[in-house]
Amino acid sequence: MHNDAQRIINDALRDAMPGAAVRQALEKIEFNPEGKLIVVSTGKAGWEMARAAVEVLGERIDRGVVVTKYDHCKGELKPLELYEAGHPVPDENSYKATARALEVVSGLSEKDSVLFLLSGGGSALFEQPRIPYEEMADVTKQLLACGASIVEMNTIRKRLSAVKGGRFALSCMPAHVYTVVLSDIIGDPLDMIASGPAYPDASTCEQAVQIVENYGLKLSEKAMELIRSETPKELTNVTTFITGSVKQLCKSAAQTCRELGYEPIFLTASLSCEAREAGAFLASIARDHQDTQKSLAFLCGGETVVHLTGKGLGGRNQEIALGAAEGLVGCKDTCVFSVGSDGSDGPTDAAGGIADENTLGKLQAAGLDIRKVMADNDAYHALKAIDALVMTGPTGTNVNDLTVALIKR
Repeated sequence: MHNDAQRIINDALRDAMPGAAVRQALEKIEFNPEGKLIVVSTGKAGWEMARAAVEVLGERIDRGVVVTKYDHCKGELKPLELYEAGHPVPDENSYKATARALEVVSGLSEKDSVLFLLSGGGSALFEQPRIPYEEMADVTKQLLACGASIVEMNTIRKRLSAVKGGRFALSCMPAHVYTVVLSDIIGDPLDMIASGPAYPDASTCEQAVQIVENYGLKLSEKAMELIRSETPKELTNVTTFITGSVKQLCKSAAQTCRELGYEPIFLTASLSCEAREAGAFLASIARDHQDTQKSLAFLCGGETVVHLTGKGLGGRNQEIALGAAEGLVGCKDTCVFSVGSDGSDGPTDAAGGIADENTLGKLQAAGLDIRKVMADNDAYHALKAIDALVMTGPTGTNVNDLTVALIKR
């Protein structure tokens, strides 16, 4: 079953690679032949998206910048400058790379064009804070720890940034910005993907203030002043193309499930609850179908959250696997696995984790108390101890997470 899970993961990730999507979008764009063409690509899929653009456009590109996560660049992409930076917390390289991107789009004319390739992770990678760097990093850590959703996080971050919430597009004026977006947020809200650097912001100051109050965020007076200031609500120089999503990830996984003899049952592409609860939920579904006479695969896509209560190492997909472990005890030939499509789950080198009916027993044999592990948010070390991490390495794409429960008969 673990081999089946790996095959499903590999096939789904292969089909989710952004190169083809970028090429399809470029077929719809007519750049002004009299002007310059600047390329800015940012996010976890930034290098892969930029590679497709370079292959299609070649010498038509004048200059550009790629900003992606550490270890995600796979070679030079002339004439583009490549930068790797921090995620999920922005670092000095994030700020340096973004400053360079702002430089290359400055001083453009109305004849010039900017091809802006955007994927998930850009909220940390593409950043120019309007508050001190140290405070921006602290605010990001607070948001990651409190259990805020990605939409709530981006509502706050875009107000503290000089490039988010449509401000990057303003920096490109009067040049026209053609944005190609690889979505990593449920429902594909364009103003929230990477905090919408080139899209008008739909959120309000009132919503931002409410998020600060709901989670008890500690912000400086300057930061609160920015939280209460409104973001751009209209942009006249942007055309946006959205491509790739978690639904396609689930569709590809379902096809492989059929090839392996499972009947795929699609549950949702909007999974957005607490990670450990999602794992328990999938396990309960699997338990209710133990008397099945045929192999079944229950598929979910989305992005869960983790409320940090400890100081361990892990990620939401690893917590889903651990969250399923107790519920799978007594099941037969059943497993639950969950992976991040970008290949990195939280601040770890694992894409996710897998649990089956033997996981709890293996943890106990290794001297690990699953409840203590979960309380310390230390899923990574626990799953590593029993060889239950899913490792893919950086994938070059980022379209949310895939979570599957398999029953083999």
